[in-house]
Amino acid sequence: MSIEVIPVAGRIGAEIRGVRLAHDLDAQTVADIRKALLQNKVVFFRGQHHLDDLKQEQLTELFGGAPVAHPTSLPKAGSDSKVILELDSNHGGRADSWHTDVTFVEAYPRASILRAVKIPPAGGDTVWANTATAYERLPEHLRELADKLWAVHSNEYDYALRRGTPTEAEKKHYAQFASTLYETEHPVVHVHPETGERSLILGHFVRNFVGYSKPESIQLFNLFQTYITKLENTVRWRWAEGDVAVWDNRATQHYAINDYGDQHRIVRRVTVDGDVPVSVDGRRSVSRTQVPNPRHAQQANHNTTQPAEAVAA
Repeated sequence: MSIEVIPVAGRIGAEIRGVRLAHDLDAQTVADIRKALLQNKVVFFRGQHHLDDLKQEQLTELFGGAPVAHPTSLPKAGSDSKVILELDSNHGGRADSWHTDVTFVEAYPRASILRAVKIPPAGGDTVWANTATAYERLPEHLRELADKLWAVHSNEYDYALRRGTPTEAEKKHYAQFASTLYETEHPVVHVHPETGERSLILGHFVRNFVGYSKPESIQLFNLFQTYITKLENTVRWRWAEGDVAVWDNRATQHYAINDYGDQHRIVRRVTVDGDVPVSVDGRRSVSRTQVPNPRHAQQANHNTTQPAEAVAA
């Protein structure tokens, strides 16, 4: 099988053509896809209508790991897959915030595989940013500061502060999402285990920087995020049903554009297990907290609506 890799933007993103995705592709095709992913950070495949939930789960084999369930959100009810996460805009599965998936745990996913099931005629695009080139383009004094910084990531955050008054659907799926409280200290800069590149670990799960006050942390966060999300450091994908996007979760952030009103959008995600990040001086991320969250556990237990991750992809 001969594949074609077509860059979509200057610093990140490529479409791969000539592939019918399956877990049993030949070794050379798998190697070419992995190489394209590491180089381009996110890769796109059009027209993968043959995939169902179980076949999507099996694709994790192509990217060197096993499927891993979300630590708090429930998998899709009635699916053959036990790990697939459905993000349904009718049940709170939409948001507009830059993030890297599940950074509130130590070994967050190495990659995410997202399949478009139902896409509105207009709107609902996703944008990805390259956190490796963002680090490379920091001024030298900011790179030196970032190399030394550590940040606390958590799955608990204030919906009202970020988006205004939440809907009932948002309240329910957030209660499930935060029913167990996770906190993890990650280095702001980690060394990619396959490429050796240095990348920034930030995004909206960050609560504060270790050793800095909340106001100081906010200023530092905004400063570094600005470099990540510069337009020239991003790629935007216009979804069609049957599309699949795969991104290196160790070297990207992404943002789901919530611009489609009452139109219906469903995407399904599988994540690939990852390693604990390592800082530039060789230290590993550390879990601080993993406990039931009394603020949300009761509501989550009574949630009969299929939940979605608090930040949609």
